[in-house]
Amino acid sequence: MAGALAEVLGEVLVSADGEEVAVSALAARGVSLVGLYFGCSLSGPCAQLGASLAAFYGRFRGEAAAASGAQRLEIVFVSAEQEQQQWQEAVRAMPWLALPFAEKHRKLKLWNKYRVSNIPSLIFIDASTGKVVCRNGLLVIRDDPEGLEFPWGPKPFSEVVAGPLLRNNGQTLDSSALEGSHVGVYFSAHWCPPCRSLTRVLVESYRKIKEAGQKFEILFVSADRSEDSFKQYFSEMPWVAVPYADEARRSRLNRLYGIQGIPTLIVLDSQGEVITRQGRVEVLNDIECREFPWHPKPVLELTDSNAVQLNEGPCLVLFVDSEDDGESEAAKQLIQPIAEKIIAKYKAKEEEAPLLFFVAGEDDMTDSLRDYTNLPEAAPLLTILDMSARAKYVMDVEEITPEIVEAFVSDFLADKLKPEPI
Repeated sequence: MAGALAEVLGEVLVSADGEEVAVSALAARGVSLVGLYFGCSLSGPCAQLGASLAAFYGRFRGEAAAASGAQRLEIVFVSAEQEQQQWQEAVRAMPWLALPFAEKHRKLKLWNKYRVSNIPSLIFIDASTGKVVCRNGLLVIRDDPEGLEFPWGPKPFSEVVAGPLLRNNGQTLDSSALEGSHVGVYFSAHWCPPCRSLTRVLVESYRKIKEAGQKFEILFVSADRSEDSFKQYFSEMPWVAVPYADEARRSRLNRLYGIQGIPTLIVLDSQGEVITRQGRVEVLNDIECREFPWHPKPVLELTDSNAVQLNEGPCLVLFVDSEDDGESEAAKQLIQPIAEKIIAKYKAKEEEAPLLFFVAGEDDMTDSLRDYTNLPEAAPLLTILDMSARAKYVMDVEEITPEIVEAFVSDFLADKLKPEPI
């Protein structure tokens, strides 16, 4: 266990009283699950979470744990504090462990590795393997405060969704009707303007896919604030929905896919396995639905609709600064074998790739990105942009070759590159 956890957390953590705790010692305590708590003491939502998380954590330090000598759960605070004094005060008030303040680089790597986009976030990982068990631990605390479903591992989609579904005319059907179809699990709400915009496009996409004879269904999982809002919004949709009153099932689906924001469209294959979590981007980029069911591409052309992915973690971006589609395609072909190798390597470990890969042509959005990140005007220009760390890595050479790209990526993954500030 120590090896897998040490790879994620390092060798040493810190307790509330400032004592160092070896990561290897967690095995002796019987810890089988670790919750990574990403937060900040200056955040109102994090402060609100504190009491319920402490009570939840305390149940795993109660009499049963003392009697058995096992503490199945440990929580590690991954702080967003900028000042050490604030960090010390925050850690002193917490009953769990923390990543040392000095481990700033490791902290950023954890935020990127687990694609944390907002705080508070709580992600459970298996202590023996370091692999993700549950991406949305905040819903675990709300839905299972007594810890009866420990260790909250993922279940098949068919099991989580099981039960009656609704059509907007009031008819019901069993969730088994989804079997054998591709399914888009659509997390959305009427109060959210980007959701309403996406729904209008998605209705047309749904119609085109069905008219083409494809077996496709969309399942609406509402985040509306009232049943009346749900009904009003659902009346615009030609697909099926989880009943609004079935809050437990809606929450389990949010937990299953670790939903951190809306709108989110998760596209599943006919066996219920995830094809892509970026259904929103795919729908907006493929209005004619020619590429349905949208299997992920190793290298993407940077567009207005997918630029949001630049905030999800480190991204390799090759700027070609050309309106010539042929030049952009040649750049994609240059990068693709390297991207495929990286993706396959991490997929074999059941982990997300540590880099996304883009080619950027010449347009207003690319110009804005260059200005924002203060990049030189050179073309071609090979970069890795890490927005969450506000860091960039730049390779400015006259000719970009596969060997240069591969060495650049390898050095980045091995922490051999020196970052420049964005």
